[in-house]
Parts: sequence; structure tokens; C-alpha cells
Amino acid sequence: MIKQLAKKILEYTVIFEPAEEGGYVASVPALPGCVTQGDTFEDAVVMIKDAMEGYLELLKEEKQDIPQEKSDVVITKISINNPFAHI
Repeated sequence: MIKQLAKKILEYTVIFEPAEEGGYVASVPALPGCVTQGDTFEDAVVMIKDAMEGYLELLKEEKQDIPQEKSDVVITKISINNPFAHI
């Protein structure tokens, strides 16, 4: 009998922001504290994937639940009045 292994793919929203010193800072809101950076966008993608895998591996070792991102997450920009703007 052949043992079949099912690989479940996890998907998380990642926020990439330009870093002051150059490159990008990447963070995963559903994985608190999972933050890294890269010199380029492509580097930041590689680094955040590595950080996410390490984060989840640590949770597994500590026998904690793996956070699941809610499917109904809405990401948008909201405009408000700037209290520092001169009228």
C-alpha cells in the first residue's frame, strides 16, 4: 500500500513597507512578531517566507495551534482629516 502525504498550503497576508534605510520591511499580521526585512522586494519575499516557516515550526515544537488567517479579512485605505494641516 502506498502511503499518501497531503501537503496543506497555508496562506497569510504579508505587508511590505519601504524601509527608511532602503529595502523593505515585511510583516504578517496573523503571526504577531513575524517581521523581517530585505534589501530588495524579492529579498524581503524570501526572508518573510523563511521567517514564517520558522515561526510556524516553533509553534509546532511548542505544541501550539497554528494561527489561521480569517477568510473575510478586508484590507483597504481609510482617509481622515489631518489635524496638523493648516486651514
